[in-house]
Amino acid sequence: MEYVKLQNTDFTISKLGFGCEPAGGTDWGKVDDRDSIAAIREAVEQGINFFDTADVYGLGRSERILSEALGSARYDVVIATKFGVGWREVPGGRAKTFFDSSPKRVVEALEASLGRLRLDCIPLYYIHWPDPHTPIQDTMEALNKCRRAGKIRAIGVSNFSPTQIRDAHEAGPIACVQTSYNLIQRNAESSILPYCDELRLGVIAYGPLAQGLLTGKYTADSAFGSDDRRSRLVHFQQETLAQNLAIVDRLKSISQNYQKSPAQAAIRWILDNPRITATIVGIKNPKQLQENLAAVDWTLRLEDREIL
Repeated sequence: MEYVKLQNTDFTISKLGFGCEPAGGTDWGKVDDRDSIAAIREAVEQGINFFDTADVYGLGRSERILSEALGSARYDVVIATKFGVGWREVPGGRAKTFFDSSPKRVVEALEASLGRLRLDCIPLYYIHWPDPHTPIQDTMEALNKCRRAGKIRAIGVSNFSPTQIRDAHEAGPIACVQTSYNLIQRNAESSILPYCDELRLGVIAYGPLAQGLLTGKYTADSAFGSDDRRSRLVHFQQETLAQNLAIVDRLKSISQNYQKSPAQAAIRWILDNPRITATIVGIKNPKQLQENLAAVDWTLRLEDREIL
């Protein structure tokens, strides 16, 4: 395993992080709790010590599954969770979600996550999405109060623009930024990454496989059920899929030169970027874990990175 110090903290984290959104049981097709638990436990054995979840993933279910799987090891790893997306459950239907980073929500969400994770302090606590209805100064004031009380060790932001990152950091400080970044979604290269470099903030990239598209297992004829968010994601839609599959074809060609899979090469492309601190890969089961573990401890040649 490869490790790195997370900027502005005393954490040493695995560069390959375990994404626990699938453990929430919604939006990614069929997920078996037993598979999620087995994968989390095996990840710890293989040296992964960075686990990423959120209160809204399965409306608390992901946090509970993570805590159950880790057991006493939850005190020895770095758990990151998020708040800022509230929800109202709808009988027989999908919950209604909304942005809420109000000071009241900070306290309520934090206490609920601490309970589900069975922790006294959360190592890394993110604001999941910007809340247009709450001044960031108010949110950060509440978070800093919780940090001084010993319930949070470090604060991060997720899905924030450069301006929003600046405002949060000035009211913070914050330790890191989580942003979507992969071979298909590269907008962060011209905005988020250089800005975080300037502020010396850590960058945690999520979605390195573009929600599975970069595994190479999907084609123009692939279809997804209504319980799978890929049925709604833009890069799986017909108007963009052909262009994206051309990137996958290049990825397949290059990965063969290293005797690696397209997914492993796509993750390695992220890990080789010096501006990226670590990446979070969503994992459903031990088989996916083993596939992703083969992305560590090697590197892509510069000419291959440039082709991609």
